[in-house]
Amino acid sequence: MSVISKGLEGVVATDTRLGDVRGEEGQLIYCGYDINELAGKASFEEVIYLLWHNKLPNHSELAELREQLAGERQLPDQVIEFLRTTPRTALPIDVLRTAISMLGLHDPLRTADQSLEAVRRRAISITAKVGVIIAYFHRTRNGLDLPAVRKDLSEAGHFLYLLDGKEPSKKKTETLDLAYVLHAEHGMNASTFSARVTISTLTDIYSAITAAIGTLKGPLHGGANEGVIHMLQEIGTPDRVDAYIDQALAQKKKIMGIGHRVYKVLDPRAPILKAMAVKLSGELGEPKWIEMSERIAALMKEKKGLHANVDFYSATFYYSLGIPTDLFTCIFAISRTAGWTAHVLEQLADNRLYRPLSEYTGDPVGKNFVPIDQRKA
Repeated sequence: MSVISKGLEGVVATDTRLGDVRGEEGQLIYCGYDINELAGKASFEEVIYLLWHNKLPNHSELAELREQLAGERQLPDQVIEFLRTTPRTALPIDVLRTAISMLGLHDPLRTADQSLEAVRRRAISITAKVGVIIAYFHRTRNGLDLPAVRKDLSEAGHFLYLLDGKEPSKKKTETLDLAYVLHAEHGMNASTFSARVTISTLTDIYSAITAAIGTLKGPLHGGANEGVIHMLQEIGTPDRVDAYIDQALAQKKKIMGIGHRVYKVLDPRAPILKAMAVKLSGELGEPKWIEMSERIAALMKEKKGLHANVDFYSATFYYSLGIPTDLFTCIFAISRTAGWTAHVLEQLADNRLYRPLSEYTGDPVGKNFVPIDQRKA
């Protein structure tokens, strides 16, 4: 009898140099760097380079990567037309998933050249285009024009420029860049596993990233941060928090953004985002969201011994930046594309097809076929 581990919990499926989630210690590692060593110091582009090359770039390497990313931002005309004609009620994460798949149709070498270097070039292209897709769809659904892509802005700055149609402040750009860094990589999470399983069949990288985005969409994964802000909006005011939590716990409802599958102590990214959310809330003059968040976190720690995770504070963080709620998961996808593509490249460098087993629990073997006209109702 084989040992069954539901959800593959505790199963080590592969080795990786990219990231390590140390749940007992509350540590997140990127290529040997503790996340606290990178957050607020390294730019998102530096982290992309780190994940792809296992080292931080020097000036010339970083300049080259930025130039490569900036040079790949232009979307194919057919993808732009898709964004223009997609129903305005479509979920942005669904639009992103479909648009990434469409990019594969416009890559003439997607099947002809599957070398690691060719896949790396496609990783640059996808990473450069994710934010453009999201911003362009948001603008088209609101009847706004589509600003031409630029080459003189960082990934975070360029996304904000396209989203708002105006030059972002340095402070706002740096704030979003920090969020990108915190979400870039997180070990063998569900969406990363999807990407690695998919690419292990030696399909194309567009299929792998499409699978990852579809996995990220779920409310038990990337969709959790959107659920947090909906919860806060439902509660409404700080004085209603205690009653809401008591009722939710009595009804055994899940409190979004609380607890984590791996971290047994505080998610190390949470305090960083919390500090930024407190600062943003104070500057924007609407502190109730962070006040409610802090009270919920305190109650859940007191009543259930559970800590807030990164989704909990990223919701208030994004909301305070003025990012529409239904784009929260897409922001997650922009940053996590760095990690997904890095895992795709790592998988291809030493590939082994994922093929786990399952334990059969169906009816006893030996049934005899009964013709349809002899079957009982």
